[in-house]
Amino acid sequence: MSSDRFDIAIVGAGIAGASLAAFLAPHARVLLLEAEEQPGYHATGRSAAFWSESYGGPGIQPLTTASGPWLASPPEAFGGTSFLKDRGELFIGREQDRPALDAFMASFAGTGVPLTWTDPRGVVPGLRPEWTLAVTEPTCMDIDVGALHGQCLGVARRGGVRVATLAALERARSGWRLETRGGAFEADLLVNAAGAWADEVARIAGVTPVGIRPYRRTMVQLRVDPPAPMDMPLIRDASDQFYFKPEAGGRIWLSPHDEVPDDPRDAAPEELDVAIAIDRFEQAVDWRIEAVERKWAGLRSFAPDRLPVYGFDPRVTDFYWFAGQGGFGIQTAPAAAMIASSQLLSMPPDPAIAGIEAERYHPSRFGLT
Repeated sequence: MSSDRFDIAIVGAGIAGASLAAFLAPHARVLLLEAEEQPGYHATGRSAAFWSESYGGPGIQPLTTASGPWLASPPEAFGGTSFLKDRGELFIGREQDRPALDAFMASFAGTGVPLTWTDPRGVVPGLRPEWTLAVTEPTCMDIDVGALHGQCLGVARRGGVRVATLAALERARSGWRLETRGGAFEADLLVNAAGAWADEVARIAGVTPVGIRPYRRTMVQLRVDPPAPMDMPLIRDASDQFYFKPEAGGRIWLSPHDEVPDDPRDAAPEELDVAIAIDRFEQAVDWRIEAVERKWAGLRSFAPDRLPVYGFDPRVTDFYWFAGQGGFGIQTAPAAAMIASSQLLSMPPDPAIAGIEAERYHPSRFGLT
């Protein structure tokens, strides 16, 4: 085989593309392509960095649950040290939120996700008195996103994956032609792991888009008084209007849990969204905000049914969709990479994902037949 030809080219070097490249490296010649100077710049590097089996709902939960053991005890090739750290999660509500919390509990009945009713008083210092209801999910963890992404890129490179900056792509006589700053290459299969740009990459490749849309999510780092205790769990409200978690130095990472339709771009926070986040935070706790130290935004990309898209395009069978992970791409990365690598290599699935119904994530569900 020519040194300029690869078995698989992956467009996108965020956590999705990087993890898949690492899993494929022992079995195939892989080209990993990124449009930015820094892989993971737009979404992976702007994550709130937690692993929660309930986050994303029952459709995402099997992927998250299957990823947990791998993230807690990765192979030696990936450093052998857990990417997870105990955090815990608390869903808080007022009396009017009881139906939402009841529905939340019912949606995970029988899944094995440990959810129990609890008293929020004493768990959240300064919680305002109307917040009387709470459900706890003790298994929620922080994720060291930088370490996970870095290890995936390192494993990929050590396994022979070539990383290049993509300039253009087109259909070749056989497979795909990729123009990069390092020259032109060809590949038998093309994987679309382009996140917010997934539909645009499909259009360029001559593939019908599936309707993946990017949405902006705002994050704010606050210095508060009193300082946030580091052992406080991740706090989410029952109506998904905000979440916050403690960070080093008693800081808080806060989000209004917004999903604002946006364009594929380098997203920036809007002042109104920052103000909304702070207002919702102040309605929940009586802490004094001393300073807004940082604010940023990232793009979360969803297919129309809010499930990820994994699988060969039904019409263009050498084009593989690996996109639409929403805000759950990091916590589901190992399971997603196992599903995709088994399909791309025509190999039996890893036992860790044997219980996952991979067909529910296939692009054929959008009627592309």
